[in-house]
Amino acid sequence: MSVETSDLRPGHRISRVIKGGWQLAGDHGPVDPAAAIRDMEAFVDAGITTFDCADIYVGVEEMIGTFIADLRQRRGTTVANRICVQTKLVPDLTRLSDLRAHEVEAIIDRSLRRLQVESLDLVQFFWWDLSLGNAVAGLDILKSLQAKGKIRTLGITNWDRQQIQPFLDAGYDIASAQVQYSVLDRRPENGMSEWSASHDIQLLCYGTLAGGFLTENWLGQPDPGFDFENRSLIKYRLIIDEFGPWDRFQTLLRALKFVGDRHNVSLSAVATRWVLDQNQVAACIVGARYARHLPQTLQVFDLALDDADHATLSAVLSQAEGPNGDVYGLERDRTSRHGRIMKYNLNTKPDDKVLGTDG
Repeated sequence: MSVETSDLRPGHRISRVIKGGWQLAGDHGPVDPAAAIRDMEAFVDAGITTFDCADIYVGVEEMIGTFIADLRQRRGTTVANRICVQTKLVPDLTRLSDLRAHEVEAIIDRSLRRLQVESLDLVQFFWWDLSLGNAVAGLDILKSLQAKGKIRTLGITNWDRQQIQPFLDAGYDIASAQVQYSVLDRRPENGMSEWSASHDIQLLCYGTLAGGFLTENWLGQPDPGFDFENRSLIKYRLIIDEFGPWDRFQTLLRALKFVGDRHNVSLSAVATRWVLDQNQVAACIVGARYARHLPQTLQVFDLALDDADHATLSAVLSQAEGPNGDVYGLERDRTSRHGRIMKYNLNTKPDDKVLGTDG
C-alpha cells in the first residue's frame, strides 16, 4: 500500500487523504492535546503528510506547530519538511467592511508563529459576505504576501464558481477550492467540478465522512435528532435531513457496507474512495483527533471500486432529495438552519456564540 498524492501546482505535492483539524478545535468534544500532538507522527510516517487547519480553528495551528517543532528537533529538518500544512484566512464578519492590509498581514504572521514555519504552504481565503468590504483587495494582500515568501500557494474555501470568477478575472492564480463533498452531499456536481477543471482549480473535499456519520458506528442506529453538543455532528445531521429521511440514510450505509464487505474494507473507506474518484478531486480531508482509526483510513489506498460497486451506490444516490443548489449555498444564508450553527467572529472572539439550529 502506498499513499496517493496530487500536485496542486508544480512542486506543491499533497497526500490525497489530508488529516483534518476542525475536530481538534473547540465545540467538538473533549480533546487531549498531548495525545493529539503525539499521534500526528503516526500519520506522517504512514504517508499522510498533509494537515488541514485554519486561523479560526481555536488552538489547532498551535498544536500542529508544536508537533512540527518537536519533529524537527527529534528527527531533523528533512523529516519535518515532509509535512504540508494548509490553513485558512477567515476575517471576522464584523470586520469585513473596514479590514486593513496590515491586519491581514498580522493574521498571516500569527499563523506563521503558531505553526512555527517560515512560509505557509497553502492559504485558503474566505470572506463571509462578498457584499461587504472589498474581498478582491483582501486577496490582493495575500498575493503580496506570496511575493514576500510568506505564502506558497493560494486557494479559496466554501465558494462556488460564481464567487470565484471575479478573482480569476482580476488575475489571481487560485490553485484549489475547499468544498463539502461526500456521498451525502454532491453539490460540487452542480457545475462546480466541471468549471474547476476548465480553470485548473483542484477540489479539496471536507465532510467526506460527514463528521463520522458515514461509519459503521451509525449503521442500524435510530434517528438521534439534534441532541448533540458537537457542532460537527449538528452540521452533518442537517445534511442528512437534506439527503432524505433517516431511513434513506440507513439504506445508504447498508449499501456502503455491502460494497465494503465485497472488498474487505470499512464502509468509511468506500465513502472516501467514492469521493476521491470524482472529477477534479485532488484530496479528501478526513477529520481525526487521534490515530486509532488510521488503519481504516489507509484502506482507501488498497480499494478500487468497480462497475458493480458504483451501480450499488448509484441505486441509492438516485433517490436522494438533496442537498440541492450550489456549493455552500445552504450555509451562506445566515438565517437558515445551516447558517445559524456557524461562528462568524472567531479571529477576535474565540468564544463567539452560535445562533441555534431550531426553525
